[in-house]
Amino acid sequence: MTLQIVRPGNGVAPLLRAENVSLEYGSTRATHDVSFDVYRGDRFVLLGPSGCGKSSLLKAVAGFVQPQAGSIRINGESVRGPGPDRMVVFQEFDQLPPWKSVLENVMFPLLMTKQVSRHAAVERAMHWIVKVGLGGFEHAHPHTLSGGMKQRVAIARALAMQPQVLLMDEPFAALDALTRRKMQEELGRLWEELRFTLLFVTHSIEEALVVGNRILLLSPHPGQVRAELNSHQFDLVSAGSAEFQAATQRIHGLLFGEPVAPTQAGAHAERVERRIMDTRVRGNDTP
Repeated sequence: MTLQIVRPGNGVAPLLRAENVSLEYGSTRATHDVSFDVYRGDRFVLLGPSGCGKSSLLKAVAGFVQPQAGSIRINGESVRGPGPDRMVVFQEFDQLPPWKSVLENVMFPLLMTKQVSRHAAVERAMHWIVKVGLGGFEHAHPHTLSGGMKQRVAIARALAMQPQVLLMDEPFAALDALTRRKMQEELGRLWEELRFTLLFVTHSIEEALVVGNRILLLSPHPGQVRAELNSHQFDLVSAGSAEFQAATQRIHGLLFGEPVAPTQAGAHAERVERRIMDTRVRGNDTP
C-alpha cells in the first residue's frame, strides 16, 4: 500500500495547523498529542468513535476551550478565543434563537460583529438564504421549520460571515436518513461552488468518505491519531460501490485495530482499494 498523503506542493502553508494538542476536562484527558494541517479549500474530517475527543478538538479550533498542551494556529496566528474567522454549525436544532425569523437569525452575527451596515446585512443574509434553498422562508420562525431546514439556516448564518474555516460538529446526526443524505448532497454542492475550507466532525465512516477529501482517524478515548488518508475520490454517487465498501472496511480496521474482513467484491476490490487509498498510519511509515 502506498503510504502517502496528497497535499499542496512545497511552499504552501496550511491555513489551520494543530500541533501536539492535548485537551483535558478536569482529570480526564480527551485527546493526546494530536497534530494535523488543514489547507485552504480542504474538506477535512475528524473521524472516530464516541469519546475520542473529535468534538473537543473542533471546540478548541473554535476557541471555546484551550489546549492543556500544544497549539492551534490560523494563518500562523494562535487561536486564543472565538472569532468571526471560525463559524460553527452544531448538531442541535436549538442553536437558532426561536424568537428571531430566518432572516434575523442569519443577520444576527453580521450585526453583532458590526461587519456591515444593516442594509448590507439584509442583502448578504438574503443571498445566503437563497443559496441554501430557503428562499421564501426568510420570515419564518424556527419552530415552523423541519430539522433539515433549521440546519440550512445555521449553514447560511455561518457562511454569511465569510469565515476562514467553517466548523461543523456532527451537523446532520440528528436528521433522518433521507434528510441527512440530502444535506450531505447540498453541502457538497455549496463547496463545489464556493470552495470554502471545512472542518467536519462525524463518527460515521460513510459520511466521512462522502463529505471529506481528507480524513484524520482518531483512536478511542483518549483520542490519538491513528491514521490520515485521502477520500477525494468518493461521493454520494460512489457510495455502495465495491471501492467504497472496501474503503469503509479498511477504515474500520484502522480505527479499531481489527482484521479487515474480505468484501463481497473479493480480491478485485482489495486491489482497487490499495490503488486508491493513500494512507499514512502514524508509527508505521516515514514522513
